[in-house]
Amino acid sequence: MLVFEGDGVIRDFPGNYSQYRLWQTQQELPAADYQLPEKEITASRAEAGKNLKKKLSYKEKREFDLLQKEIEDLTSEKEMITKKFSDGGLSFEELQNLSQRIGKISSLLDAKEMRWLELSEMIDESG
Repeated sequence: MLVFEGDGVIRDFPGNYSQYRLWQTQQELPAADYQLPEKEITASRAEAGKNLKKKLSYKEKREFDLLQKEIEDLTSEKEMITKKFSDGGLSFEELQNLSQRIGKISSLLDAKEMRWLELSEMIDESG
């Protein structure tokens, strides 16, 4: 966390805002009285990570199921186009159209697979 202290002074603080405020109040006390223990920093970071985990909503569950079907359909269409390429009897225009389509399919597959992975990780964490 970057802390702008004024007069052009910027401090790099290795923690979150709550830890910084605690550290700041402790700095007002004599230095020998208190030090921020490392266990407290890691415990609060782990607690913050737990708060980020959430269960899938109905909409996300539905999206997950639909993504599986869409990925299967796009994969089968990509395989079909690849087979057409290997036949060799296509005109230049057909080759160009199929090349553009396979490019679109590849980018769609990448995006849908990334989203599917995100949702599946959320399922694993909540399940």
